[in-house]
Amino acid sequence: MASGGDLAVHSPIDGREIARVRHDDAAAVQKKIGAAVKAFQVWRDVPAPRRGELIRLLGQELRTHKEALGRLVTLETGKILQEGLGEVQEMIDICDFAVGLSRQLYGLTIVSERPGHRMMETWHPLGPIGVISAFNFPVAVWSWNAALAFVCGDPVVWKPSEKTPLTALACTRLFARAMNVFGDAPDGLLSVVIGGHEVGEAVVDDSRLPLISATGSCRMGQVVGPRVAQRFGRSLLELGGNNAMIVAPSADLEIAVRAILFSAVGTAGQRCTSLRRLIVHRDIYDDLIPRLKAAYGSIAIGDPLVDGTLVGPLIDERGFTGMQKALEQVRAEGGAVTGGCRVFEDKFPEAFYVQPAIAEMDGQTDIVRTETFAPLLYVLVYGDLAEAIALHNGVPQGLASSIFTNDMREAERFLSSAGSDCGIANVNIGPSGAEIGGAFGGEKETGGGRESGSDAWKAYMRRATNTINYSNELPLAQGISFNVG
Repeated sequence: MASGGDLAVHSPIDGREIARVRHDDAAAVQKKIGAAVKAFQVWRDVPAPRRGELIRLLGQELRTHKEALGRLVTLETGKILQEGLGEVQEMIDICDFAVGLSRQLYGLTIVSERPGHRMMETWHPLGPIGVISAFNFPVAVWSWNAALAFVCGDPVVWKPSEKTPLTALACTRLFARAMNVFGDAPDGLLSVVIGGHEVGEAVVDDSRLPLISATGSCRMGQVVGPRVAQRFGRSLLELGGNNAMIVAPSADLEIAVRAILFSAVGTAGQRCTSLRRLIVHRDIYDDLIPRLKAAYGSIAIGDPLVDGTLVGPLIDERGFTGMQKALEQVRAEGGAVTGGCRVFEDKFPEAFYVQPAIAEMDGQTDIVRTETFAPLLYVLVYGDLAEAIALHNGVPQGLASSIFTNDMREAERFLSSAGSDCGIANVNIGPSGAEIGGAFGGEKETGGGRESGSDAWKAYMRRATNTINYSNELPLAQGISFNVG
């Protein structure tokens, strides 16, 4: 156990202190960013396929230590072990993706209007980047950014949540092992800075970091985005999600119930892609909701390290208090609540286990439009698809969405420009559980950023347009004539 530091780390499983780590002061943060700047001078000149070899080695370390790191994720976050192991598997998957990407950093060849000329775009390393990650996915989100950044030629300065620093420190050890086998990677390629908002502000405000990738609440993004823009930096924001599922009359309800259950209560409702709003057609409401309540009643809540547990604890008391305040407002607005009570208080007085809650609402009120980071599912009724889509899109956030239907026209409309306004739109699966092959992120107050697969790598590079004249003449663009002499 780490000890001797001034930051106490508590496990949400039982509330006990499991370690103490040391805050980084302002001088330490500046030193680590300076080391990343020096590393960039070397790393940007390493061929991208060679950079990919380092990430291949990191993937090997993660495979070797998957069980141990997955257990540490569970111990530090409270998510069940299957989810902890799944998070490490995401890291392995993005390493595999990034290794392939290291040989595919392609630019375009562009037709020139001038004879004897060729145009092309090239992509170059951007510089050291800052990654600010949240407690709920303490290592996967870092890896989505870092694996791509490293193969693109960028060092990383990582500020993890102060609630989950141990997993970050473990990842630095694994990365150091990969670097040792690699042999000639520069020092400072990965630095971790530990602390609260003051450390985050130091990272956000440092102009030596041309890109800040920040994952957290919409409120956090409203601070980070303008501060980075003020210094003409780039920000990649992955913020809140108030994700919805439409259940149409033609839906397979057996599959829908299973998808709702995992999406709404997995990670104790503390995923940015957790299902928050369920929009059910009135013709199937009386069939679906009793099935759903019965499924909720069968959920095994408890120690996330014990086999069979489906829902572990909330991260801390603040998460529990936020859920209870939301439920108070629901009741004040006339909503009908099932579940939501604290459990195991006698056994774990310093931990916060709750029954996942269902809140049946008469309309999409302010509390429904506000993301509550807990297992609280709002249920709404609709009459036709246009009404359902209006309800679906009628929130400030725009991360993940889904529809359950066997009607092809409904599915295609939901995926069209007139359908879901989210960055992720699914048919016949829930909104959570994204794969690394597709770019992850959302619209509106979710921030507009994209991480992980697809062409998200471009965020970590700078683009240059090149024009080469291989003729003996000097024609100008737009047919301009500029005769001299």
